[in-house]
Amino acid sequence: MRNEENVPAPSDGALRLESSTDEASLQRTRARSQEIEAAILEDPSRFRMLTGDRPTGNLHLGHYFGTLKNRVTLQNRGLDSFIVIADYQVITDRDGVGDLRERVYSLLADYLACGIDPAKCTIFTHSSVPALNQLMLPFLSLVTEGELHRNPTVKAELDATEGRAMSGLLLTYPVHQAADILFCKANLVPVGKDQLPHLEQTRQIAAKFDKRYGRAGDKKRRVFPNPEALLSEAASVLGTDGQKMSKSRGNTIELGMDADTTAKVLKKAVTDADRHITYDPVNRPEVSNLLLMASMSSGEAPEAIAARIGDGGGGALKAEVTSAINDMLAPIRARRLELIADRAYLQEALRAGNQRANEVANETLEEVREAMQMVY
Repeated sequence: MRNEENVPAPSDGALRLESSTDEASLQRTRARSQEIEAAILEDPSRFRMLTGDRPTGNLHLGHYFGTLKNRVTLQNRGLDSFIVIADYQVITDRDGVGDLRERVYSLLADYLACGIDPAKCTIFTHSSVPALNQLMLPFLSLVTEGELHRNPTVKAELDATEGRAMSGLLLTYPVHQAADILFCKANLVPVGKDQLPHLEQTRQIAAKFDKRYGRAGDKKRRVFPNPEALLSEAASVLGTDGQKMSKSRGNTIELGMDADTTAKVLKKAVTDADRHITYDPVNRPEVSNLLLMASMSSGEAPEAIAARIGDGGGGALKAEVTSAINDMLAPIRARRLELIADRAYLQEALRAGNQRANEVANETLEEVREAMQMVY
């Protein structure tokens, strides 16, 4: 287990996460994140990372560039990683789960095809780890209704309901996320800037627990670490329509698509009327987004790709992007097909991950019960 004294302390003036995401706070977050990146290279054993996804649909190019690629990099550097397939969170804002089992195995196949190794990472599902979910009860006693309503994700979801009653699970979503992070004593969480308030709430829950149950003054006896942010600096890839890449918008390039389907999707991608291709994210966002996709897939600078296409227009640009993406994804797709065909292997990988997650969660819950004097 990770103890807080093993975590490199923030330098003077470095990050203390705040609920606001003003520019000064973000700069401190970025500075601290860079320190952590250097510390990982020096000694990855200081850290345990928690990350994951909801199994609501097939993963796409945005997921790959935004999170999956970096997870593989951190794994290969020796970072102890817990990856949650958040099946319980599917029902926070939905009336049913649909074919959840198949989506869970599809997500797992995406992970493994991209290079996540179940022998190096702990991949598990929410619903298979009872002790993790039991932590919700003491954690809920440490937050107020007002704090939950002020959480940006909860506020956004409430606004989107257009008067529809919010479920109790959706309201307590930030507390469930805290349980995800703290059950395994993760001290590192990869996040984008919009997720910083969630991490701050987790830090507050950890600190309140130790203060309430008498361990805050003794770091060696604290139950929970102070999790920090590893701020994602990955460039944001938009969808084929120039909007945020989202499964619900139908503007994604899924990792599991075949090459022909990818080409058909990209043929419909939005460009503009200027045949001369340039990389200009401010004035030509759709064209620049396609160039960025090609660049991130091939490793060639977007400006160089634009110069090579020149006056070739949108057709040449789309052909370039299609080739780059299909070439990059070809080995991932081939491996994914093998994995989907081997359900027994996927089941065993998930069984092993669930077993380890349960061992860790049970140990943490016992510490919590002992601190609360609930061991009878």
